[in-house]
Amino acid sequence: MPFIPHTEKDTQEMLKTIGADSIADLFDEIPAELMIEHLHHVPDALSEMEISRLMRERAKLDGTPMCFIGAGAYEHHIPTAVWDISTRGEFYSAYTPYQAEASQGTLQTIYEYQTMMTELTGLAVSNASLYDGASALAEASLMAVRSNRRVKTGRILLAPGVNPVYEQVAAAICGAQGLTFERLPRDSMSGNINFEQLSDGREPVAVVLQQPSFAGTLDDVDRLTNWAHAQGALVLAVVNPISLALLKPPGQWGEQGADIACGEGQPLGVPLSSGGPYFGFMTCKQKHVRQMPGRIVGRTTDLDGKPGFVLTLQAREQHIRRSKATSNICTNQGLMVTAATIYMSLLGYEGLVSIANASHANTTALVDGLCSINGVERLFDGPFFHEVALKLDRPVAPLLDRLAERDILGGFDLTSYAGADALLVCVTETKTAQDIETYIAAFADVMAASNVKSG
Repeated sequence: MPFIPHTEKDTQEMLKTIGADSIADLFDEIPAELMIEHLHHVPDALSEMEISRLMRERAKLDGTPMCFIGAGAYEHHIPTAVWDISTRGEFYSAYTPYQAEASQGTLQTIYEYQTMMTELTGLAVSNASLYDGASALAEASLMAVRSNRRVKTGRILLAPGVNPVYEQVAAAICGAQGLTFERLPRDSMSGNINFEQLSDGREPVAVVLQQPSFAGTLDDVDRLTNWAHAQGALVLAVVNPISLALLKPPGQWGEQGADIACGEGQPLGVPLSSGGPYFGFMTCKQKHVRQMPGRIVGRTTDLDGKPGFVLTLQAREQHIRRSKATSNICTNQGLMVTAATIYMSLLGYEGLVSIANASHANTTALVDGLCSINGVERLFDGPFFHEVALKLDRPVAPLLDRLAERDILGGFDLTSYAGADALLVCVTETKTAQDIETYIAAFADVMAASNVKSG
């Protein structure tokens, strides 16, 4: 708990200096009718020892359930060294490195992170970080408008597989700036883009493609990228960084590659932690770098020829005209980026490939087992990475509740997205063969115990 060093004498001296009689005077702008005498239903204060014990007891109530939920946040094994290093004082409390002479360690960490992200995505430039995957898409959309100035429509076309939450966030952030988001047609069999229904002449400023999709499917990224470029649009790729150890990087999509790639960096060494903090990432082609938001670290040499690191291309309102500034997202998720850098450094390329292969193999085993149960089948055909949408013959929510009673977080209810009773399941390298068998057996039991089928 924080130590408050002010004595009563200190407090009185400070009040006297600013001309106030009491601390209450500092809040006299609050209307009297809004003030309350007591906080009802708030328990009495506890000591540090008592509150520590209470919180440990509360934490035990969560239990240690097996998690098969994905949908944008993923449970991966995080080596202990990742956060042992990340929480050292020189990383844990590091501020935005404006003073290069005093921030070489932080700057080098960011530079190494940027290098790794460009290698993963196959694009030339990376920024330091964004808030999360959803806001990263919003920033990429605004960046596309700045970069593709000859298209004035403000229309952003979304592939069917784009995360609906990402769409909501992007619309909330960008809607007031004249951007609109529209969905491309979906093929009911594959869950991906229905190319037969694509029409030209829509003049989109950008086309967004998520790979793997929100429902776990893999789309024809080459075909859509080429189509989008033929329409004069930029291609925005939303990708899972772990999947890029196996799948074609966005920089190689189609004949010209995607223009901007973004996504959620949480799989790279950041725990689920009740939803955050996470971090977003963004990479792009060299020609778009001056429209990239946030900070970029470059490597240089000093007057003595020694290597060093500095902030570069700081397109913030402090440095250039406000009308020319990009988003000021600089101090945000630096600690998460540090963890991701350490995570990728420890695992290396072979480690990421191993995790991706294990996740895919485990998901295949789970899906094969679940689809052997009467009333369960795959919602979409085609290949997948480590998530699969399953179609059920009964409502999903009650089944998930019964699985939770057995300490199994059974997946994500995909019904509203799919328009049918559907469940999205995800398996990573953290699950053993016994875990998968346990889930299949439990799912079979709750299915057998449920008599409520879809009408």
